[in-house]
Amino acid sequence: MDNPGALQFTQNGGAFQIGAPATATSDPTSGCDLAGITALTLQFAFKFGSGSGTVTAYVQTSLDQGQSWIDIAAVQFTNASSTQIVNLSGLVPQTTPLTPTQGTLAAGTCVDGVLGDRVQAVVVTTGAYQNSLLNLTGVAR
Repeated sequence: MDNPGALQFTQNGGAFQIGAPATATSDPTSGCDLAGITALTLQFAFKFGSGSGTVTAYVQTSLDQGQSWIDIAAVQFTNASSTQIVNLSGLVPQTTPLTPTQGTLAAGTCVDGVLGDRVQAVVVTTGAYQNSLLNLTGVAR
């Protein structure tokens, strides 16, 4: 791998601010330059302030240098602080064709075996929250 190490998925240079219903995409430089990646461990840390609804975080990869994106992990939070961790491997053979999704992978689902040269996070908020944050970090190997 060209650039192994820690990743921080940011929105405007910091953690994702969770408030009104919205869809937010991580800053473009957060997860680029990962050519040769074979594994990705992700930590989703949701700090609940107040409010209600759902916060769904999708991590996506691209096989065409960012022209299109494919969901590889979907994690959902509601009304409590929580941390969830997933580990993805690019070495798992996929002998059955996959139909790529973008922002529609079921919450609590991961897709192993598909890791492109870049990743991004997309966070979809429904309902209304106040003083809530999502911090998304990872390690690429």
